[in-house]
Amino acid sequence: MEYLPIFLAVQKKHCLVVGGGEVAARKTDMLKRAGAAVTVVAPELVTSLSDLHDRGEIQYVAARFSTEQLDGMTVVIAATDDDTVNRQVAEAAASRNIPVNVVDRPALCSFVFPSIIDRSPIVVAISSAGASPVLARHLRAKLETIIPASYGKLAELARRFREKVKNKFRTTDDRRRFWEKVLEGPIAEFVYTGREKQAEDTLQQVLDSETAEPGQGEVYLVGGGPGDPDLLTFRALRLMQQADVVVYDRLVSKEVLELVRRDAEKFYVGKERDNHAVPQEGINEMLVRLAKEGKRVLRLKGGDPFIFGRGGEEIETLAAEGVPFQVVPGITAAAGCASYSGIPLTHRDYSQSVVFVTGHLKDGTVDLNWKALSQPNQTIVFYMGLHGIPDICKGLIGHGMPATTPVALVQQGTTQRQRVYIGTLDSLPELVQRESIKPPTLIIVGEVVRLHDKLNWFNPQS
Repeated sequence: MEYLPIFLAVQKKHCLVVGGGEVAARKTDMLKRAGAAVTVVAPELVTSLSDLHDRGEIQYVAARFSTEQLDGMTVVIAATDDDTVNRQVAEAAASRNIPVNVVDRPALCSFVFPSIIDRSPIVVAISSAGASPVLARHLRAKLETIIPASYGKLAELARRFREKVKNKFRTTDDRRRFWEKVLEGPIAEFVYTGREKQAEDTLQQVLDSETAEPGQGEVYLVGGGPGDPDLLTFRALRLMQQADVVVYDRLVSKEVLELVRRDAEKFYVGKERDNHAVPQEGINEMLVRLAKEGKRVLRLKGGDPFIFGRGGEEIETLAAEGVPFQVVPGITAAAGCASYSGIPLTHRDYSQSVVFVTGHLKDGTVDLNWKALSQPNQTIVFYMGLHGIPDICKGLIGHGMPATTPVALVQQGTTQRQRVYIGTLDSLPELVQRESIKPPTLIIVGEVVRLHDKLNWFNPQS
């Protein structure tokens, strides 16, 4: 290591910033966020620093740097555009053993500012030792996506219980095991989802229990999106990486499934036409059983669990059984496949409404409200409709929709295997047969399909 990573206590300590420009303003802001009493030395100030001075939030010395200004300072920052002044500040601070940072001059620094992720009281610092601040910020951006915004609240909860836990568990190993279970289990999830009182009450119950074991498990009903793993939400990814058990569908892409925690137990419960690996009632019972065994159960579905995903049926069972659960929405297939095909679902010139329809009813028929669907200036998206295409085309045309209405078939949308086929209501049945199109395929009907050739941007074959 080129630098020793430390966190310096500067709250209510006097710190000096030499320079009055935008860079000095940024460093002043960071010191203030850490609770420092900041003095700025410069012939003049930019507006943001001047406003801070007017509000009495910083001290200001309208002068050039002189060594006596270092008296009583805990930290010094040189942020001028004059290299001679910056060097003077560095040398004077070094002679007094005061930590000094000279912006963009690592050789003159006794410390450097890291790129930080602030989840106070949790703070993550990332440094490239001055070699590439941009790379450090890039890494910070990646970490920001996997550290929940409410992480600090979880740390505050742990701080309030720290002494209680220390008194309950006498050995370091016992305390470590306890906190690992708490910070990765349902209690943490309560905090992340804003249920802080429930988290505190549950933690107290766990602490008071004889075994000190967290309570029953929880089910995470998570939308895995249409296939591209980059379309997962931050919360979905976090839960995927901490679940003990994964119960997943056929429509979950292999790329998304690869992001699940490696050692999690996996159960495939996919459904295909006339071939259900596990009946829906069996899935519901499985979720309840696993959660009551104390496991964190990830119920991973393609698309969004509440749009033709039968998620409502599953959480009805969980609620009836008193099993804690949370629902994480996903990008539904209609939004994902249409976007990756260059087909806006609505457009002022073509369509002012959009309807999502299942092409496969519970009794196996395609008996839909054709009159409501066959309206002008409307986009229709059919889920699970591939096998019912002859009936779909017949029903729409028979209720007044022109046979020349454009239709798009999007197969394995948003993935590198995506294929888009364009036809009309009249030609669609023959197109499906000729191209041997297979599920999963989404059907988009409406004038917006005409925009595909013009707006198609995702070409995995090119």
